Amino acid sequence: MSKPSIPKGTRDFGPVQMARRNFIFSTIRSTFEKFGFAPIETPAMENLSTLTGKYGEEGDQLVFKILNNGDFLAKSDTQALEDKNSKKLGFSISKKALRYDLTVPFARFVVMNQNEISFPFKRYQIQPVWRGDRPGKGRYQEFFQCDADVVGTNSLICEVELIQIFDEALTNLGVPDFTIKLNNRKVLAGIAELGGAEEYMGQITIAIDKLDKIGLDKVMEELANREVPAQAIEVVAEFLEKQNEDISNADKLNWLSAKFEGQEAGEKGVQELREVISIIDDLGLQRAKLELDLTLARGLDYYTGAIFEVAANGASIGSICGGGRYDDLTGIFGLPNVSGVGISFGADRIYDVLEELDLFPESAASVPRALFINFGESEAKYCLKTVKVLRDRGMACELYPSSVKMKKQMNYANDRGYPYVIMVGSREMESGVLTVKDMRSGDQANIHVSEIYEYLADG
Repeated sequence: MSKPSIPKGTRDFGPVQMARRNFIFSTIRSTFEKFGFAPIETPAMENLSTLTGKYGEEGDQLVFKILNNGDFLAKSDTQALEDKNSKKLGFSISKKALRYDLTVPFARFVVMNQNEISFPFKRYQIQPVWRGDRPGKGRYQEFFQCDADVVGTNSLICEVELIQIFDEALTNLGVPDFTIKLNNRKVLAGIAELGGAEEYMGQITIAIDKLDKIGLDKVMEELANREVPAQAIEVVAEFLEKQNEDISNADKLNWLSAKFEGQEAGEKGVQELREVISIIDDLGLQRAKLELDLTLARGLDYYTGAIFEVAANGASIGSICGGGRYDDLTGIFGLPNVSGVGISFGADRIYDVLEELDLFPESAASVPRALFINFGESEAKYCLKTVKVLRDRGMACELYPSSVKMKKQMNYANDRGYPYVIMVGSREMESGVLTVKDMRSGDQANIHVSEIYEYLADG
């Protein structure tokens, strides 16, 4: 019999990991709700037609398809099967797929529920997504996203609030140093137009999006391989090299304004960036640094305006959050002219950053306060009454279920990380004075049962 295993790119989570993950989820959730976002959920499965064509050429290849029920070859495209045309065959043997992100399912949700929701509609989702990406450090095939989106308004106030959400949530999570990178797809459209390569906009953004992974020379090489005109490649290189200069956001905006003078798309992108950055500069941020990053592209096809990415400085993980403006994502589902903007926290990557930098607070361990040692039937019944009193007052505690050897029970307390162990024998039952051991210091104290809650709560 082979050893049990799980698919690459997936993970199991034990109690400690789950407590820490719940700390991340609850911190992000409370921030979303503070800014007026309401929760929704969508199915793990979507129709394949819902997802296809929304993530760009490379993204579509990463969608996990689900085989049709029963004999999935019965209604397959036999010609595609004979020709070994996997792309064409896939649509005949698979009608459903696991969701790739939360944004496209949200757009589908808005269209289907447009008569029941009020616009602008602010929603958040905290659910898993699946991508057939190559597993690696900080890159998984199953992972959680924590998304917040606003649809039904094109106000740049939304972009400002989403930047504030990044700042507040990551500050509350304890990330000490992080940068919110900001760009605009209209700026990228302007770059393509300057190079006379408007029709290559998608190719250019896909290549630029790989800059952090493969470097400038390889990006230029990929653009050439994608047959982007040489003039456009030179323009792209100029913009990417400008980012390497140590200049302020204001200086970058002024440089962009000069470059895009008289060009509608580029000028509009600069105008939007200038307004958002100006408001943020006026309001201030708690811990984040806001940086206009001319190399930021985000390869998803549906972005049309502001785009975001957040990097935890000093950590080996790359980006931990992202997002952007999409002006007509609902239009592909029959509801045109509904602008939206949203962000996504990569919970799994944030977990890895907090673990790498040893930033999880002790409170995230979610360990009960005390273990009551079980000395026998009568002692256990006595302890259960005290356990109930403590639990009724909101304190987590536990009675060991059987009267096994003391050493085994103490080892259990150590393994679970209990701060206190409480021992109740015949003497303690008669006097009402319980023996409490502090497992961290090794000290023991005698505490009356009427004062046990206060003692444990203060310790």
